[in-house]
Amino acid sequence: YKILFLKLQFSIIIPVYNRPEELEELLQSILLQQENYHVEVVVVEDGSLRKCKDVVYKYVEKLNVKYLLKENTGPGDSRNFGMTQASGNYLIILDSDCLLPENYLSIVFKFLTSTYAEAFGGPDKAHPSFNSRQKAINYSMTSFLTTGGLRGNKNTAGNFQLRSFNMGLSKKAFQLTGGFAKQRIGEDIDLNFRLKEKNLSTVYIGDAFVYHKRRNSWLSFFKQIRKFGAARPILNQMHPGSARFTYWFPLLFILGLVCSLVLYTLNFPWLLLIYLIYFLAIAVDSLMKNRQINVAFFSVYAVLVQFTAYGSGFLSSVVRLYLLRKPPRESFPGMFE
Repeated sequence: YKILFLKLQFSIIIPVYNRPEELEELLQSILLQQENYHVEVVVVEDGSLRKCKDVVYKYVEKLNVKYLLKENTGPGDSRNFGMTQASGNYLIILDSDCLLPENYLSIVFKFLTSTYAEAFGGPDKAHPSFNSRQKAINYSMTSFLTTGGLRGNKNTAGNFQLRSFNMGLSKKAFQLTGGFAKQRIGEDIDLNFRLKEKNLSTVYIGDAFVYHKRRNSWLSFFKQIRKFGAARPILNQMHPGSARFTYWFPLLFILGLVCSLVLYTLNFPWLLLIYLIYFLAIAVDSLMKNRQINVAFFSVYAVLVQFTAYGSGFLSSVVRLYLLRKPPRESFPGMFE
């Protein structure tokens, strides 16, 4: 095993769709790594209209970078294509809207050489340069008060699910699982289940975080999270036994909020008071973590957007799949095309 550890060769796989500016920031952060371990970078252009060819060519003499072109088939299929072309024996998968702290590769290398696993996942954070909306969205997506640590928390690492914006996969794990499914939403969660089915070891590396920009408008954030909500019942069907009551929480939260407002008009304010206490806790927690009052207020709004989007998408999917008995591809063709 020690011989294997010493021969770890990283290939970073980055699917890109119409984001040349963000890709340049990511490549620059890779270039600035304290140690690069002769890392290979594989950029997969997924049928973009705004291609990043010129950006990549700025780095061909600075990084060991491959630039691959393909038709648009979605991020999962693009990652698979990149992994088949990669020369490394350990594949690090990043989204193009991420930035790496300068010690990211060192942390991953040192962890895997002492505690090897066939796949790893890491959390995400907001960079100080991000705007208030981005920081609030990051808080909403990562806080224990909102997601319960499913997206990365040292105290809840056992519940952590590997996410495609920051994860690693050995070449062996890729070959045994076939990589990501061709569906466009929830493909990383699906891969989590298939890794477990193959008895492949996974690990959470809490210090291997990335700075994740996420969406930069409330509307795009709402649309993205609604798709996540719609994908969850589909994943539950694909992997029987994976359903959890907690997946209903955003929908129940929003329905409860509506009921609290109705009850308030009927002179029963107590349920609404519970919600107000929760929102106050969100604001205070965000203020303590971000040290910005505007981010704290935005965080409350981000939670409302997140829960409304996820809950409505989840409900729509449950109705189509279980009440109308429609198959997933017919219910949400955009997820699979």
